[in-house]
Amino acid sequence: MSTTITTAFVQQFSSNIAMLSQQMGSLLRSSVDVESVNAEKAFFDQVGVAAAVARTTRNSDTPLMDTPHTRRMVTMTDYEYADLIDSQDKIRMLADPTSTYARAAAAAMGRAMDDVIIAAMHGTAKTGASGATSVSFPASQQIAHGSAGLTIAKLLSAKEILDANSVDPSIPRYLVASPKQMSDLLGTTQVTSSDFNTVKSLVQGQIDSFMGFKFISSNRLPHNGTSRQVFAYASDGMKVAIGKEPTAKIDERADKSYSTQIYYCQTLGATRMEEEKIVEIACNE
Repeated sequence: MSTTITTAFVQQFSSNIAMLSQQMGSLLRSSVDVESVNAEKAFFDQVGVAAAVARTTRNSDTPLMDTPHTRRMVTMTDYEYADLIDSQDKIRMLADPTSTYARAAAAAMGRAMDDVIIAAMHGTAKTGASGATSVSFPASQQIAHGSAGLTIAKLLSAKEILDANSVDPSIPRYLVASPKQMSDLLGTTQVTSSDFNTVKSLVQGQIDSFMGFKFISSNRLPHNGTSRQVFAYASDGMKVAIGKEPTAKIDERADKSYSTQIYYCQTLGATRMEEEKIVEIACNE
């Protein structure tokens, strides 16, 4: 069981079980493609760019084109969370912590999902008929930090890269950034700039979109000590495979003196579907 539960005993004179600040659930799930699967490994087929040929003679043979066809592989991973609440702890407390522990477990599952998505954005993707070929994230989709945080210029570069790759503009585009980078973006706009009021509203949470991107603020982005990785992407550039949705079980454990166990589990995996639809922006932080 949790060894810190005694901090919530009656002597603390509190009738509520307070949850410390934390990310409650997944922030990124709604920004990517999600598909249910029932296998240890999942494969998602892709059709590449094909070209038409000109017809030069009457009654000519029908041309047969070799349409490019590839696939991406996702390996499923199981995630678990469990904690025990001793029946005697409940006696010493003014409030039953079971529901709060369950909320904490659900939040942990959501954060695990975001970690899987973020890792797949710039990690090695598995492709080919059996997923045996590794595809690294290309340098052409990366923007160097240049000793600067998130700037208007970097946003323009990210948009230009996606547009130059002919990414369908009708597909929703997202940008996930840290709170520090959101503040840096505001700091790069001049008071006289037409962008300032828009970015100010973005930072204050009054709006969530700017320059064609819907912004998501996350504290779980990679950081190497000097650089924070920010990602701009089209929603169909990422695929999340759900083998088992987050599932909760709360019951007594006879083998643990009938303590109440809060248990959560989920099974999922993620892959980058197309390198051209994701841009990694390195930001000084």
